[in-house]
Amino acid sequence: MAISRTHHISQQFDKELEDIRSRVLAMGGLVEEHLAQVLEAMTRPNLELAEYVAASDFKVNNMEVEIDAECTAILLRRQPAASDLRLVLAISKVITDLERVGDETKKVARVVMNMVSTGSPRSYYTGVLSMGHHVRRMLRAALDAFARMDSRAALAVAHEDQEVDKEMEAVMRQLITYMMEDPRSIRGVLDAVLAVRAFERIGDHADNICENAIFMVEGKDVRHVALEEIEQELNRSRE
Repeated sequence: MAISRTHHISQQFDKELEDIRSRVLAMGGLVEEHLAQVLEAMTRPNLELAEYVAASDFKVNNMEVEIDAECTAILLRRQPAASDLRLVLAISKVITDLERVGDETKKVARVVMNMVSTGSPRSYYTGVLSMGHHVRRMLRAALDAFARMDSRAALAVAHEDQEVDKEMEAVMRQLITYMMEDPRSIRGVLDAVLAVRAFERIGDHADNICENAIFMVEGKDVRHVALEEIEQELNRSRE
């Protein structure tokens, strides 16, 4: 009887873990959808779509609160150990990053709203859009690596953050050139700068998700560790 009860509790716990794992991936899907929509709104441009994204951020916030509460309940009720504990801790950190991606996406939506209302030239946003699509792909790949519990894929995505930083520098130089050539462009260009900084932060949060995926799988805290060192450590662990 005791064995049967233990098995039942174990099955119930596995279901709870799978539930919060599914919920964090659903949250990631919503955040990615909002990011795709804001990029579409910037491309057209589309005021109504940008307003929709800005007004929908509360959905992401609500999901973070609900998942965080469930993580806390699991920690108190189940007192998980080893890999189960790492999963819950990683999820609690990932949802924070996803909520902040949502915040940055909302900032970009407001930039698009200003762009439409002031009639800023679309030429200001060519490089910005390219960078936005880059970080969207990075976010999707980070979430995929997390979902598949693939530490090597997560490490490969983390390398992308350096490319995003380089891309940001190039876009910023172009925007500064616009301002130097025509002082009347300053207001519109400053909006574009806000979008660039938001996209750069989204790249940082995608990088954080990758770090948590590695922690979840390998049990190694790789924050503030050089990518080369992480790669060497992963190679040694497989020898």
